[in-house]
Amino acid sequence: MELFEQIRREYEHGVGTIKGVARKFGVHRRMVREAIGDAVPEPRRIPERDKPKLAPVIPFIEEILVADRKAPRKQRHTAHRIWCRLKAEHVGVDVSEPTVRRYVRLRKQELGLGHAEVFVPQSYRWGQEGQVDWWEAWAEIDGEQQKVYVFCMRSMASGGAFHRAYPHASQQAFLEAHELAFVYFGGVFHHLRYDNLGSAVKRILRGSRREETERFIAFRSHWGFESEFCTPGSTGAHEKGGVEGENGYFRRNHLVPLPKVGSWEELNTFLLEESKRDEQRIIGERSHSVGAGMCLEREHLLPVAEEGFQLAAVHFPTVNNQRCVRVLTNFYSVPAPVGSEVQAQVYAAKVELWYEGKCLAVHERCFGRQQKVLELDHYLDALSKKPGALAGSTALEQCRAQGRWPASFDRLWEELKKRRGKQDGTRAMIDLLLLARTHGYEALREAIEKTVAIGCMDVSAVVLLLNGRRGELPRAAEPVDIGGLSRYDRPQPMLTDYDQLLRKWPETAVIQ
Repeated sequence: MELFEQIRREYEHGVGTIKGVARKFGVHRRMVREAIGDAVPEPRRIPERDKPKLAPVIPFIEEILVADRKAPRKQRHTAHRIWCRLKAEHVGVDVSEPTVRRYVRLRKQELGLGHAEVFVPQSYRWGQEGQVDWWEAWAEIDGEQQKVYVFCMRSMASGGAFHRAYPHASQQAFLEAHELAFVYFGGVFHHLRYDNLGSAVKRILRGSRREETERFIAFRSHWGFESEFCTPGSTGAHEKGGVEGENGYFRRNHLVPLPKVGSWEELNTFLLEESKRDEQRIIGERSHSVGAGMCLEREHLLPVAEEGFQLAAVHFPTVNNQRCVRVLTNFYSVPAPVGSEVQAQVYAAKVELWYEGKCLAVHERCFGRQQKVLELDHYLDALSKKPGALAGSTALEQCRAQGRWPASFDRLWEELKKRRGKQDGTRAMIDLLLLARTHGYEALREAIEKTVAIGCMDVSAVVLLLNGRRGELPRAAEPVDIGGLSRYDRPQPMLTDYDQLLRKWPETAVIQ
């Protein structure tokens, strides 16, 4: 722009010729004519060139972008994530991150994958505020792709964050994750900011007033922090932009591609490890890492209470004639008398059933509706009187689905029915299952598998294995060498001396 201005001024008030202006400024006469014609130069044209470094990995990038069109919107690859995968999976390729960013930006615009969010940065004192939120993601758990609900608590001063996944965003999970987060940070924040989630808010009143749930009020009182709720709707999301940004960052950098784990415990271990790994990063223009900030902030947090809050929600259902109790919207089996009242303690992932001060059953919590969660052991006493009901029982069907009824059980059961008849054979199988109460399920399973493996389909063999110390059937005695006993050999007795008795037999018979 400055060169065009000098050319135009020299042409009008100086040399006055195109050739002279070109010679003075060392430019082509074509540029002089262009400057005389228009004070604003045309945009620079960048010719299309080959991409020698990027070309080998373009198919890999295209494959990722095409797959992202089917992936959840918040779990798609960013340009930085693609570049990180290129470094990890294509060791011999040296492509700069700006090159990848330019290509990905253009391709995302063409594929309609572009998305941008704006967050307002703020400043906070140490230990002043933490922000809490739930976010959703997908993970492959035990070979099945499932939707997970992830709790996040983020420190606004240090930038540290705690993440924990649950199958359902229940109130028990909400409170449990708080306590685990307090332990992770080493203290309690003075102020926690939430959106209007149902675990804490029953009803939104005028202005900033909220009708809160009783358990959340008791929980807040127990730990001694203050709470604040954001404005309802999308506007309120900007009031807790720190945790919103953390959710997106964590999802893109640690859950892309989808994690593959064997259980929920393994998934939460993975999330904890990734959270600790993020403590090494430096956010924005801060002078210290996240982990260093968390160490400094720990001194300003409220102390952790010596005893935790009672997390379980308590109910008192009655046992029905199917030996089940209804807890929330589902039914759970319990070995208690029909018509008795039991105490149900509902946790984030389990349901405990208590009767007369004893815990009779622990079930994995079900989040469906009108479902039955049954344990076969709870019905064995009744089945011993009604053995015909075992084959079609729902408890047996669920036991098979959980992998707790191996093929060896069926083989032994069929053999017992062949030998003893259908009723007596089934009753014998039930008696064997009752032995798990004293010896344990794993010991019973091993005993049955060993019995079936050696072809000894008998109840006494299983009992012998359970009662034996070595857990093995007694083997036949080894043959003993008796060569040393040969000196005691004696000749076989002769019976010829008794033949004279045969000759006198007729006379004896007549006398009688």
